[in-house]
Amino acid sequence: EELAGNPSIQSVDLLSRFLSSGHPDENFVIDIIISFIVAGRDTISAAFVWFFWLLSKNPAIETEIVNEIKEKSDSPIYDEVKDMVYIHASLCESMRLYPPVPVNARMANADDVLPDGTVVKKGVMVSYHPYAMGRVEKVWGKYWSEFRPERWLEKDEKSEKLRFTARDPYTYPVFHAGPMVCLGKEMAILQMKRVVAGVLQRCIVVPVAKDGGEPVYVAALTSKRLVPGED
Repeated sequence: EELAGNPSIQSVDLLSRFLSSGHPDENFVIDIIISFIVAGRDTISAAFVWFFWLLSKNPAIETEIVNEIKEKSDSPIYDEVKDMVYIHASLCESMRLYPPVPVNARMANADDVLPDGTVVKKGVMVSYHPYAMGRVEKVWGKYWSEFRPERWLEKDEKSEKLRFTARDPYTYPVFHAGPMVCLGKEMAILQMKRVVAGVLQRCIVVPVAKDGGEPVYVAALTSKRLVPGED
């Protein structure tokens, strides 16, 4: 009501922007915002855990990211963040190896037949495994186990600059695919790029694990540190 009565109000929060864009159903918009918050909080945190850990193991890639950040202003604006293609590629590569949601499932709304001939009856749950799908040699090549952001980059023939090249979402289902694709995908990527730029512009991230201990990937939203001597 306040926004309707005074359209000139400067509102930068997500809810106000949705309402100002002309969505008539306030409850629907509130549901969307709640979904953004609930679905994006722990998943982004988990993605950062593995991203920064991989950077600590790959200093050359960290250097490339820092160099890209240095090309931008101290407080990158929207367009500058969008152009951080190496950070984008590094984030996608990190989530290929360590997806925030390693396994997911959907229920069939009607009888169906999968491309391989598998019959799926209405009401049956079908699971898929992004963690395993990101490690298939046939899809990702001989060096699938290596952290290689370059697999997401191509050189533009005209500008000779690197550009980000997305993968088929059914090959890389970290954000799901089709009608159920993650609504906050673009916002999540933008937010993560901005955070990475802000952190690495000022800090060097060092893992707390000692004596060769490394994180253990488990089917949850956060990581568990492996303490030497523990199974």
